[in-house]
Amino acid sequence: MTVPQNLFTGAMMDAAQPVPEGLIDGNKRPAGRRFNVYRNNVAVSLTEAMHQAFPVITKLLGTQNMDGLAGLFLRAHPPTSPLMMFYGAEFPAFLAQMPQLAHLGYLPDIARLELQMRRAYHAADTAMADAAFLSDLAPEDLMALHARIAPAVTVIKSSWPIYDIWRFNTEDDAPKPASGAQDVLITRPEFDPVVQLLPQGAADWIIALQNGASFGTAFEVALQSTPSFDLTTPLTMLLQGGAFIEFDRKG
Repeated sequence: MTVPQNLFTGAMMDAAQPVPEGLIDGNKRPAGRRFNVYRNNVAVSLTEAMHQAFPVITKLLGTQNMDGLAGLFLRAHPPTSPLMMFYGAEFPAFLAQMPQLAHLGYLPDIARLELQMRRAYHAADTAMADAAFLSDLAPEDLMALHARIAPAVTVIKSSWPIYDIWRFNTEDDAPKPASGAQDVLITRPEFDPVVQLLPQGAADWIIALQNGASFGTAFEVALQSTPSFDLTTPLTMLLQGGAFIEFDRKG
């Protein structure tokens, strides 16, 4: 008897469900206890994967609470890939839908930050573009420039002080989080992702660049939200972060 995949997966992810009827082991005996042991091992492994993937969320909630949350998550979102590096993609949205966590509104964005750091770590390697010529460009030529951005680069916009919260929970002697919105930039100039706080308007500028806009068009986008926007700092951050992989001077 073949057990339907959905029944097998449902029982595997939920210890409250019975062993699927007709399931046998390698010796053609009822799976029974062997299935329960295997189910427990899977749950433990996936829970540990969630702890490793979201260490700041774990620290904020506590290990025991994270264990319970991971159990709820894995039953709602069983793995779709054997590569555990990608497990947890739905976790930010999952947190946002948990009424019990509504008073901790920053959690989904912290989870997004941790998720994007992991994606940046595993992103494809790319060669950094030679940006030496930028210093010789006339302002109008710079504004006409287009650029390809490395796949490791991510911008996260948030209504919460996510950089301060992340830093306070990962760095010794970091200051306590201030109130207010913060946007962050993730780059990977070498082997490990780097998280930086962006000045106001910079997130809009970088996102526009990623969507194919020229420096000038992206600058206009940033000015709409931040009239005082200056691209000097975010441009320097991208250059130092190895974010540019190609420049197009033709527009």
